[in-house]
Amino acid sequence: MPQRVALVHDWLTGRRGGEKVLEVLAEIFPQAPIFTLFHFPASQVELLEEKKIIPSFLQHWPGLKKHYRWYLPLFPLAIELFNLQDFDLVISTSHCVAKGVIPRPDALHVSYIHSPVRYAWNQYFAYFDSKNLSFLAKLVIPLVIHYLRLWDVTSSPRVDCFIANSQAVAARIEKYYRREAKVIHPPVDVDFFQPKEENSSPEKYYLIVSALVPYKRLDLAIKAANQLNLALKIVGWGPEKKKLRKLAGEKVEFLGAVPDDQLLKLYQNAQALIVPGEEDFGINILEAQACGTPVIAFARGGAVETVRPGETGVLFYHLTVESLREALDNFKDITFNKSILRQHAERFSRRIFREKIEGFLEKKWDQFQSKRKKI
Repeated sequence: MPQRVALVHDWLTGRRGGEKVLEVLAEIFPQAPIFTLFHFPASQVELLEEKKIIPSFLQHWPGLKKHYRWYLPLFPLAIELFNLQDFDLVISTSHCVAKGVIPRPDALHVSYIHSPVRYAWNQYFAYFDSKNLSFLAKLVIPLVIHYLRLWDVTSSPRVDCFIANSQAVAARIEKYYRREAKVIHPPVDVDFFQPKEENSSPEKYYLIVSALVPYKRLDLAIKAANQLNLALKIVGWGPEKKKLRKLAGEKVEFLGAVPDDQLLKLYQNAQALIVPGEEDFGINILEAQACGTPVIAFARGGAVETVRPGETGVLFYHLTVESLREALDNFKDITFNKSILRQHAERFSRRIFREKIEGFLEKKWDQFQSKRKKI
């Protein structure tokens, strides 16, 4: 593989599934710089913080830390202004605009897609329900998103090879870009996420680990917990926090962002992880299963690839409180085997991910080199 490699990531503001993919890529290519729209210092693990991180011109713009989404119309321009002329291999990890970087004509660009821009495509109405928009927003947002869709499609030919994090995302890439994608599931740190040693019963709470954004549909879980008088702990942060707090009953607890050690204990001691919305992949599902904790998830997106009904969790089939309540009732009648849960999660380990991604990149680089020699 080439020595001159660049990594491109949408933004570095917290540690979610996308950043865990980036961490493995940074291990494979230790000398590669990371180009990103903006970076909040100390938001990443040491491995990434020690890398050469090159932010865009947006890095020091006013209000960025609290309101970076306001700068969405500038994201395509910012990503295109990165100078990648010195790099033979460009690897982008993208759920927004990172795949739209402009590589050298004779460079190979591989893009790992967590999803085509959700709020421009399949989750547009979840994010921008007209009932919740001001008069001005109703005028401006459709125009901005229309432009973003056009740019998203026209920038897709800049990618030589697509990788998708799930079959569901591969289907979106085919639908919106008319391109095929190789599916390589994201890495799960099964060495860290393990069942607790003592054979004690789980505590009497359910768990959500999620960004607090509209398409995650945390409102369904909160309403179901209120109606069934269930204890529910929610890990994560996002723009929907105030709205969701207003829905929450006495037994719903918002924990915000938590350290990894605390997250591990929360997974280990929960009755189940609840995933109430459609996930692109849902790395939290497998982190819970690695800890021996079953999952109750909506039967669409990545969950259908990671939850085996009756073995590693329960699926519900309609985005309604009633459907989720039925799943919660069914869940109580099933006894889950922690060993089976653990074994299933181990199929998605960091080691397996690294082997697959390295093998794919090596193959594509060799093919790319052979093609160039023939020209």
